[in-house]
Amino acid sequence: MAPGRIKLDDRDIKILSILQSEGRISKAALAERVNLSPTPCWERLHRLEETGAIEGYSAKIADSVYGPMTVIFVMIEIESHRAEDFTAFEAAIDSTPEVVECWSISGGYDYLCKFVTRDLSTFQEIIERLLNGGAGVKRYFSYPAIKATKKSVIPIDMIAETR
Repeated sequence: MAPGRIKLDDRDIKILSILQSEGRISKAALAERVNLSPTPCWERLHRLEETGAIEGYSAKIADSVYGPMTVIFVMIEIESHRAEDFTAFEAAIDSTPEVVECWSISGGYDYLCKFVTRDLSTFQEIIERLLNGGAGVKRYFSYPAIKATKKSVIPIDMIAETR
């Protein structure tokens, strides 16, 4: 079942909200924060994991750990708009680890991608590989980022529907 299709109540949303910012919180502390005893809280947590609402647990790594890096946002239009062309492009992007996000969008372009590379010359090599490697890129516009002014998680407690 897709995460958007499970039934969430206020406690589920509170559990998810707490885990977004405090992924290492103990089960006992989580239970206390959502006003449940440990066993029912653990059962809810297990259900959220099983249904796919929780995809995994990870750490947020400070950008400074990576050393010098360049973030580039790229608007991409592909040559043709047949299903197999979208599939080929998405496969090429999927096998490009420097593309950390890729969104299919509407409007004048087909995709918005976020690249993270050491520098602009490395980015240019990757773009040339995509242009020459059968990914079907017709044209692209790149926008190197100057600095991040906001980075946050999706505020589940503000947008999740309860059913």
